[in-house]
Amino acid sequence: MTDDPVILRAVCEDDLPLLERFLTDPEATGPFQWTGWSDPGRWRRRWAQDGLLGDEGGHLMVVTGAERLGFVAWRKVVTSRSSHCWNIGAQLLPECRGRGVGTQAQRLLVRYLFAHTPVVRLEADTEAGNIAEQRALEKSGFTREGVLRSMVFRDGRWRDVVRYSVLRDETVRDEAP
Repeated sequence: MTDDPVILRAVCEDDLPLLERFLTDPEATGPFQWTGWSDPGRWRRRWAQDGLLGDEGGHLMVVTGAERLGFVAWRKVVTSRSSHCWNIGAQLLPECRGRGVGTQAQRLLVRYLFAHTPVVRLEADTEAGNIAEQRALEKSGFTREGVLRSMVFRDGRWRDVVRYSVLRDETVRDEAP
């Protein structure tokens, strides 16, 4: 990894093979995200449709310099007839994990979504056994809300998920003078 800062940017067509790897390579995906083989063509179809940036959610690349490290994503969760929040996540290549990149990427995504959408709440879920992701969320300003029992089916069994959230007024605003 370079000494350049971690940034988020829109997905380019050249990024699609990396994204497809997360759907076809269990080693790239990691133990908590691999839920079986998935259609790698979905990335290309969605990118052709809206560049992976739509009203229902989106994806941004996590990069440092010219190096692609993974991606962050968000999806709309309808909370009532007139409101919604975003559920966010991050997926990094194995060699980029454990270095604080996920924490930085999630902080950047929180800033981005609060700056460019009117939502008041962001939430994130992770398996109860994924301690590294729980730490990254807490370092990113998220508060643990509780455990959702038997929420995700992976590797032959149902797994508990920990829910986190951060509210707009809990974040530090970077306001220009």
